Amino acid sequence: MRVPHVDPQFSARPAARTYDPAAMREHYRAEGIAERELAADPYEQFTRWFEQAVASGLFEPNAMVVSTADAAGRPSSRTVLMKSFDARGFVFYTNYNSRKGRELTENPYVSLLFPWHPIARQVMITGTARRTGRDETAAYFRTRPHGSQLGAWASAQSSVVGSREELDRAYGELADRYPPGEQVPVPPEWGGFRVVPDAVEFWQGRENRLHDRLRYVPGPGGEGWRVERLSP
Repeated sequence: MRVPHVDPQFSARPAARTYDPAAMREHYRAEGIAERELAADPYEQFTRWFEQAVASGLFEPNAMVVSTADAAGRPSSRTVLMKSFDARGFVFYTNYNSRKGRELTENPYVSLLFPWHPIARQVMITGTARRTGRDETAAYFRTRPHGSQLGAWASAQSSVVGSREELDRAYGELADRYPPGEQVPVPPEWGGFRVVPDAVEFWQGRENRLHDRLRYVPGPGGEGWRVERLSP
């Protein structure tokens, strides 16, 4: 894997660079996308692309970058796993007391990015995040591996922890309390967010950086969807 430039003063073994970030580029030659080929709504179009991403063998095609901002407008981003999607929106789960959980409580506007680089595609979604109901949250929590259920209790996500040993000790105590086969309750501060889109952009890499960018936005009067082509 090619690596980006690291300032030599921070390198354990300073040496002449053998790489140049400015010269790192891929020449996309994938076929483009045309308006006439798109589904009538972004959910069906996402389904088509997601299935193709899965079939291509991409590692974690459901990984997406979630960008939020606090009440003062200061942004933050992180990668999470999308766990379900349908015409109601895109769902992920987290600790509501985590940074993203707190920021979405203060400011529900959110951006999602699916970076499918190996197939020269991206999907960008902007919308509003709403908490899932506790029944839906509990149903998903029951599908998580036992260790992941314990991890949701052991980690006070985004808070400062004294050491790795402290985290491991908390997990070990929970593992003793809830051995395999024992039902683990859903943490009260843990749950889902459903992102309801107000725009969904499908990006396809093309030659000479003349990429295809087709964006679904609400139709007239908020009924249905219309497609806009964006300049790359």
